[in-house]
Amino acid sequence: MQRTLLAIFAHPDDESFGPGATLAKYARAGVAVHYLCGTRGEVGSSDPEHLRGFTTTGDMRWAELTCAATALGLAGIHHLGFRDSGMPGSDDNQHPQALAAQPVEAVAARIAHFIRQLKPQVVLTHDTIGGYRHPDHITLNKATLMFFERMCDPAAFPDPEGLADHFPQKLYYPIFSRGFLKFAARILPLFGQNPRKFGRNGDIDLLSLTEVEFPVHAVIDVRGEPSEMRARASEAHQSQLAGGPPRQGLIGLFARLMGFRGGSDSYMRAFPPVPPTVKLKETDLFEGVG
Repeated sequence: MQRTLLAIFAHPDDESFGPGATLAKYARAGVAVHYLCGTRGEVGSSDPEHLRGFTTTGDMRWAELTCAATALGLAGIHHLGFRDSGMPGSDDNQHPQALAAQPVEAVAARIAHFIRQLKPQVVLTHDTIGGYRHPDHITLNKATLMFFERMCDPAAFPDPEGLADHFPQKLYYPIFSRGFLKFAARILPLFGQNPRKFGRNGDIDLLSLTEVEFPVHAVIDVRGEPSEMRARASEAHQSQLAGGPPRQGLIGLFARLMGFRGGSDSYMRAFPPVPPTVKLKETDLFEGVG
């Protein structure tokens, strides 16, 4: 049986700055690892030199994603078909093709099509607050959850190409340490940074993120080559690094926060759900997969 893992995230770079080492680890082990990217990152900010040779920001960021996918050993990258919505409150939220402006059921139907096409046993997506409350992340979480909740209903998501149903066995959210997040929020003022206005555009409230805890159900060892592959993939996203590789400066702090720069990646298992009273620590996302 070909083992297949599908990562469903919103933007070019989410695959690298997030669980990139996990994706690389499974790709090296012979798993067919695919990335379903919700948007082309059309409204991501960048310096002018990064746009040289490209017609649009989306083209530039997709080219970066293509390089990152090669660094991670991915079997394929796929566009879900929507547009970057930007952060909450921006005008881009209202664009008719914006991912966050779509009905959740319509997004879930598109996800269903790619799942039937790629046939993953394991799926990854954003957590319920979208990591740092990005509306596109939250929309993909809701849509992916909707698919898992309705996937056994033959009438739920009729496929436009008539593809047969496929039922993934597990769904995980990559999560990061709240302890490190709290530490980061404390020390940022020492560097003249406001933890409530963090990030390249000052639109991330780190303090609000410390209030949300997610249980850890799986810890994946990514020491060695998988972590090195993630570093190479992250550096492919030069337009999003704000002045240097993610190991440097304050962007390095954020990359460590969102990119799991230690020797392990942590996950919450969303499906099958884990009762709060059960202490679960898987070491393989395919554990128990038939």
